Amino acid sequence: MDFVDRLPLGGRTRGPALPALRRGAKGTAGRARPTAGTERRSAAAARPAARASADVLRRERHQPDYSILLAVVALSAIGILMVLSSSAMYAYVQQDNTLGIVGPQIFWGALGLLAMVVMMRVDYRWLRLVSVPGYIVAVVLLVLVFVPSLGRVVGGSARWLVIGPLPAVHPAEIAKLGLIVYLAHWLANKGKLISGFRTGTIQFLLIAVPIIALVFKEPDLGTTVVITLTAFTMFFVAGASLRQLGTMGAIGFVGVLLVGLRSYQLDRIKTFLDPWADPLGAGFHTIQGLLALGLGGIFGTGLGESKLAGGLYLPNAWNDFIYAIIGEEFGFVGAGIVIILFILLAYAGIRTALRAPDTFGALLAAGITAWLCFQAFINIAVVVALLPVTGITLPFISAGGSSLLVSFAAAGILLSISRETIEPRDRGPKPEARRTDEAADRGRGHRGPHLPGAGRRDRSPAATRTD
Repeated sequence: MDFVDRLPLGGRTRGPALPALRRGAKGTAGRARPTAGTERRSAAAARPAARASADVLRRERHQPDYSILLAVVALSAIGILMVLSSSAMYAYVQQDNTLGIVGPQIFWGALGLLAMVVMMRVDYRWLRLVSVPGYIVAVVLLVLVFVPSLGRVVGGSARWLVIGPLPAVHPAEIAKLGLIVYLAHWLANKGKLISGFRTGTIQFLLIAVPIIALVFKEPDLGTTVVITLTAFTMFFVAGASLRQLGTMGAIGFVGVLLVGLRSYQLDRIKTFLDPWADPLGAGFHTIQGLLALGLGGIFGTGLGESKLAGGLYLPNAWNDFIYAIIGEEFGFVGAGIVIILFILLAYAGIRTALRAPDTFGALLAAGITAWLCFQAFINIAVVVALLPVTGITLPFISAGGSSLLVSFAAAGILLSISRETIEPRDRGPKPEARRTDEAADRGRGHRGPHLPGAGRRDRSPAATRTD
């Protein structure tokens, strides 16, 4: 694992010393050999330059991208407010405690904020050291869900894992981040070999398919779609062949049809085509969600004034269908603000990926951004009846401790990458000034990663010297 040796750990002179020696060897070619006194004076004069060149390995950090921070904090604040508004009545009736649902959400939100701050301060490159163990842990947790004594079946699906006195967790949420980190590490190492069938496509499927299959087996179709879209997006960004991607997509679709969907999943697809065929049965969720959005109008009925709040008429109003309550209480304006915040998060995430200092950071930022935005799109599309009903949370807003904590940690990683982004004008042409553990990124013409070059301007005092 030679990338560990290239991690930026401070003033190490091994890397910068090599270009200096090469320049010295080239400049003295064909000349007479200097005397011993001349060598000593040259060595003494070169010492300050050697110390200065060590600065090339020091990371140039700046403030994180506040667009990401603003979007995440605003969405989580809206989430706490809407979980309280939509669950207070239900929690009072069921638990005699109006804070029975929002209370744990506040706790997980505070823990998530702490995780985001910690991950923002940690160099994201260290994630490469835990990428393989993280992937293995994710697979093991997904397998443990099917153990009868550990897995909890909710709504006909084995999605939750309960170990002793620990709170229940959703392993699929952990698997999302684990797969993204490992894929970013693996794709960055493969380079232009990604476009090959044996060296790229086959190995990619061996990595992604186990997690996708285990989540599909639970079954959790919504999360399966999110993980699949995220993994294939990273594969495409890294330089995969479009023909192979299209072939895999077609084979995967046919495979799902052959394996077969559950009866309730087929009912949801039929209901999506005509929800009013069974308004009190399969189409109840869809119709009630559309009714809530319609009641909101332009400016909404006001906070806490939802006619469908508390799950009395809209089940899971604080979870899967919380966007419908936002639309009812804050109207088209409030629902639009939520979409704008996710668009802001997507823009800032893509910008971070394009300006990342290395290939691993670019792929990691692209994967996290794709995951959060795909999941938000699917949740909102379900509420507005653009997709069949599926149980998937709205990131940072819906109630759910596992989803909120892992989403905050992912946002912290994104912020860590944004602290080292490179402005386009700062990209230097000198290959010896690159601060990356990867080779220069390949362009489309070479069928390599479709990522920005890793060049970086040398700002050390040694860069200003002229021979």
